[in-house]
Amino acid sequence: MPPSLPPSRRGFLLLALLLPACLAAPGGAGGDAAAMQALRRELAPPGWGPGADHCAWRGVTCAAGSGGAVTAIDLPRRGLRGDFAAAAALPALARLDLSANSLRGAVPAALGALPRFEFLDLSMNALAGPVPAALAGASALRFLNLSDNALSGAIPDELRGLRGLQELQLSGNNLTGALPGWLAGLPALRVLSAYENSLSGPIPPGLGLSSELQVLNLHSNALEGAIPGSLFQLGTLQVLVLTLNRLNGTIPDAIGRCRGLSNVRIGDNRLSGAIPPSIGDAASLTYFEANTNDLSGGIPAQLARCANLTLLNLAYNRLAGEVPDVLGELWNLQELIVSGNGLGGEFPKSILRCRNLSKLDLSYNSFHGDLPENICNGSRMQFLFLDHNEFSGAIPRGIGGCTRLLALQLGSNNLGGQIPAEIGKVKSLQIALNLSFNHFVGTLPRELGRLDKLVTLDLSSNEISGQIPGDMRGMLSLIEVNLSNNRLSGAIPAFGPFQKSAASSFSGNAKLCGDPLDVDCGSIYGSNYGMDHRKISYRVALAVVGSCVLIFSLVSLVVALFMWRERQEKEVEAKKAEAEEVVVAAPQVVASTVFIESLQQAIDFQSCVKATYKDANELSNGTFSTTYKAVMPSGMVVCVKKLKSVDRAVIHHQTKMIRELERLAHINHKNLVRPIGYVIYDDCALLLHHHMPNGTLLQLLHNDCNTDSEKQKPDWPRLLSIAIDVAEGLAFLHQVATIHLDISSGNVHLDSHYNALLGEVEISKLLDPSKGTASISAVAGSFGYIPPEYAYTMQVTVPGNVYSYGVVLLEILTSKLPVEEEFGEGVDLVKWVHTAPARGETPEQIMDPRLSTVSFAWRRQMLAVLKVAMLCTERTPAKRPRMKKVVEMLQEAKNS
Repeated sequence: MPPSLPPSRRGFLLLALLLPACLAAPGGAGGDAAAMQALRRELAPPGWGPGADHCAWRGVTCAAGSGGAVTAIDLPRRGLRGDFAAAAALPALARLDLSANSLRGAVPAALGALPRFEFLDLSMNALAGPVPAALAGASALRFLNLSDNALSGAIPDELRGLRGLQELQLSGNNLTGALPGWLAGLPALRVLSAYENSLSGPIPPGLGLSSELQVLNLHSNALEGAIPGSLFQLGTLQVLVLTLNRLNGTIPDAIGRCRGLSNVRIGDNRLSGAIPPSIGDAASLTYFEANTNDLSGGIPAQLARCANLTLLNLAYNRLAGEVPDVLGELWNLQELIVSGNGLGGEFPKSILRCRNLSKLDLSYNSFHGDLPENICNGSRMQFLFLDHNEFSGAIPRGIGGCTRLLALQLGSNNLGGQIPAEIGKVKSLQIALNLSFNHFVGTLPRELGRLDKLVTLDLSSNEISGQIPGDMRGMLSLIEVNLSNNRLSGAIPAFGPFQKSAASSFSGNAKLCGDPLDVDCGSIYGSNYGMDHRKISYRVALAVVGSCVLIFSLVSLVVALFMWRERQEKEVEAKKAEAEEVVVAAPQVVASTVFIESLQQAIDFQSCVKATYKDANELSNGTFSTTYKAVMPSGMVVCVKKLKSVDRAVIHHQTKMIRELERLAHINHKNLVRPIGYVIYDDCALLLHHHMPNGTLLQLLHNDCNTDSEKQKPDWPRLLSIAIDVAEGLAFLHQVATIHLDISSGNVHLDSHYNALLGEVEISKLLDPSKGTASISAVAGSFGYIPPEYAYTMQVTVPGNVYSYGVVLLEILTSKLPVEEEFGEGVDLVKWVHTAPARGETPEQIMDPRLSTVSFAWRRQMLAVLKVAMLCTERTPAKRPRMKKVVEMLQEAKNS
């Protein structure tokens, strides 16, 4: 076949050549053989052939006793690139799944001529052109998924003939025009997904009346008009996602008819009116987001009847009144976000009864009065945003009990008194501490220096006096600081984050001097200030040196004695350990199972539990879990992941957790770690996984030999293959509307062949309340991989995932950790790479020379991957590519 022909012409020519053979063969079997040979030549998937019996090929199903009539082809995620039009010459074909490949060209219209065609999945490819109207000819079609391609044009009216269509998924394309009205007349339609397109016009009136519609996802389009009440009339709707459109009108009162409605996301529209009280009748409601609209009235107290409610986001509307006390009965509530409204009254103390609450956002309202002493109430509070209100009084000393707090925003209130020393007990504070624009007085507590994870500190525009305590040098992670417009005095301590800040961070303090202020301390305190200070410093230094010499000698002697004694004790303990095994009391296992039948006899649950009792078994410690190695009595080695921050919720939500785990166990993607079982006991949850003998990418890159196999020096082809594996796994997660919470090299696991699998996938489903396509609010993830916008939005998003993946790419290219001392204080790997031109460094100087200098081919590929990493780590989220595009760019780099 002439290679110069375009793919579409080649496909039709191939079809023309195959049809005679197809017609000549009895039952089409001979034609099927020719068509399958043509597909093998075009697609060349690994593992196909070389046998002549195409029914024995991987992913191929033939009808029994048909002499080779192909009924199904399943080849997802195989890196396919060729022409697949020959599949249209398989008359018995009922199922074709070529999803998550790199197919280009048009969707073959000839597929519409297949009389038994029921299932077509071409999602996550690079197909272009229109949705073929000829697909209407496949009258038996039940499932059609063309999502995440580059299709354009309108949804063809001819598809109205697919009366048996149950799922229609067209998301992530460039489709235009209106949603056709005939969609409302499809009697079997259960799922309609067309998000992230450029569709306009109204949602078809009557949609949901002719079929038992369960899922409607149309977010990120340009849809207008009202939300049709017909969607709720039959009461079958379970998921409604309409965020980021131009919808207006009110929320239909009929929404309460849907007792099984679990997910409602209608934010970022132009909806008005009140939230109907009937919302309380949607008893299964778990996530309700209606933020950034024009809603008015109060927060319905009837929401308290939604016992499963986990996420309630009503931010940036025109709501008034107080937060109803009865919302404190929502035991499952994890996030309450009502910022940017006209709400008032005192702090809603009843909300603190929600013991699972991790995020409370009351900012930009008119709340007043004192803050409660038990402001965290021993809860799981991680984000507390109370800024831009009218709160008064002092910060309660009970703030020290907020042991899990990551961000505290109290700016722009009427708070006063001294900053309590107890705030230094909140060592978990990582993202921000903002007390600006209040009336705080007194000195800065020295205990602030204990906040060694804090990144942003803003105490500006208060009445704080005295000197800046030198103890603040203990804030080792500090990047942004603002102490301006106070009454501070004396010299600014010598501390990297202070001197690297802008002068404006310390301005407005009349008696403050030193760097970065252009104010000499001698000009304020006299010419002898510096000299006297130096004389005292010399005397102190001499005294300290003398003392240190004496103490060092004594300590060395004591240490030597202790080391000798410790050696003796260890030898005794080792002998004792060999003689008898430590017996650990077995806990009461509440629930356990193994998803894979062939492994059920090989796994012992008590051995899994006992493995977590010994520190020697620990393999890694991540943000959300600690992983242990467990050896079964059968000899099988299992990875046991002990979840953090679960506690008693394991018991209360056991059924839901088990259901999620069972679903995740059936997610079939070669680059995702899947659970093979679980153990639930007391208030703990253990997830069981296959053991990965080659450890993690973190260990491979940074010479950590804590793996079962002998340490191997990574070469560039292997690292590039790992990078592509991770990108494909992440792209798949985004396609199924799952956002990863902790992308890092430590969560990339390597099997015996160094294939990469992304771990911690199940965490977003088990710990985080948000499972839809909108932004997820959650814990930030691993330090150094967190996108810059997280400090302001506190939301984990798809672009944020892309940024974190970009950090992993830079880690691979440079062989450097995301945060290293050599970068300088306040500079991470991303900033170090992006500022290389300003330092006069070339890309070759950034990359690991042990890789880039091996060959010109390796260097050329590394430079191409560096461009991808730079795009992924753009500071502006909108400029970052989708993971599907990242996979394409990496494949191109590999083939260059």
